[in-house]
Amino acid sequence: MASKLRVIIFLGSVREGRLGIRVAKFMKTQLESLGFEATIFDPVELQYPLLVKPLHFYRNQSEAPKMLIETNKQIKEADAFVVVSAEYNHSIPPALSNMLDHYPGSSFSYRPAGIVCYSPGIYGGMRAAMQLRSFLGEMGMLTVSNIFGIPKVHESIDETGSPTNSHMQSGAGSLIAQLKWAAEALKNHREKFGTP
Repeated sequence: MASKLRVIIFLGSVREGRLGIRVAKFMKTQLESLGFEATIFDPVELQYPLLVKPLHFYRNQSEAPKMLIETNKQIKEADAFVVVSAEYNHSIPPALSNMLDHYPGSSFSYRPAGIVCYSPGIYGGMRAAMQLRSFLGEMGMLTVSNIFGIPKVHESIDETGSPTNSHMQSGAGSLIAQLKWAAEALKNHREKFGTP
């Protein structure tokens, strides 16, 4: 039996009363139900400091914070990523870019990423999603074409991460189908040919 694909869900909000934790829990459940092994990287739980010295700036990696060394290992072992992003001032939340910028782009390279964005308004965080395509690409990730946008997120997912409408499962399913295909293809290619 083939091993499960490993995915890391990057949660991009630390704001008081954040709704993103609902989205991250929902996506974790959906991914696991479709055969992934999913882990959430929550900047509140992991307590990322404001970026002063990223992991790759340590000449001696053993001097880097233990949390960064351990999470970087998980990132490098992942087959895919899902980025759960709010939209702050029509842009990427600073907690999200701060978290990802702690690691070198080589840790993410040649793996696919899916973008899940949300907002309490009608646009579902799409302006941040457009900027994330460019940002994640520069980090070495290959984003799938489908973006799962969730407008009126407070009405779409409850506090436990359970969906309240049918759009949630169909929208997540479309994104995950593309992510799974890309993750399997890229994993097979890395294993057969390596990376440049």
